[in-house]
Amino acid sequence: MDLKEIQNLIKFVANSGVAEVKLEMDDVKITIRTTLEGNTTETTYVQQLPAQPVLQQAVAPVASAPVASTPAAVENTNYITVKSPIIGTFYRKPSPDKPMFVEVGSTIAKGDVLCVIEAMKLFNEIESEVSGKIVKILVDDMSPVEYDQPLFLVDPS
Repeated sequence: MDLKEIQNLIKFVANSGVAEVKLEMDDVKITIRTTLEGNTTETTYVQQLPAQPVLQQAVAPVASAPVASTPAAVENTNYITVKSPIIGTFYRKPSPDKPMFVEVGSTIAKGDVLCVIEAMKLFNEIESEVSGKIVKILVDDMSPVEYDQPLFLVDPS
C-alpha cells in the first residue's frame, strides 16, 4: 500500500462519519480513528518487514494548522533542543530557489520560522518558541524526521 492510497483512505474515513477503521494486509496494519465531530483524524500505520522485525509507527493529523515545536533542555548544558512535532520530510528553505530559514549562528526570535516539515503533501512551518542563537542544526536538508526528533540546538542567552 503506497502513501497515496493511505491518504485517500484517511480522507474517505474522515468524510464517512465512521469512528474507527482497522485494516490488515500481509505486512501492513492501519488503524484510523475519528472524533464524533469529525474534525480530528488520527492514523496509526504499522508495517513489519520480514527482514526487519522492528515496528514503525506514525500518527498524522489529516488537516492541521502549522504546529510549533516544543523545546526541551539537552543534557546538562544550557542549550534548548527544538524537536520535530510531526513525522515528515525536513526542509531548511521554503523552496529550492529561496535562501535557508536559519544558519548556524543566526539570531532568532520567538515565532521565527526555523524550517518546514512536509507531511502528507502539507508543508508545516516550524516556529521557534524561544529567542536565542542557533548553535547547531542536527538534521540534513530533505531528510526524513521522526516525531520528537531533535532538529536544532539553540543558545537562549
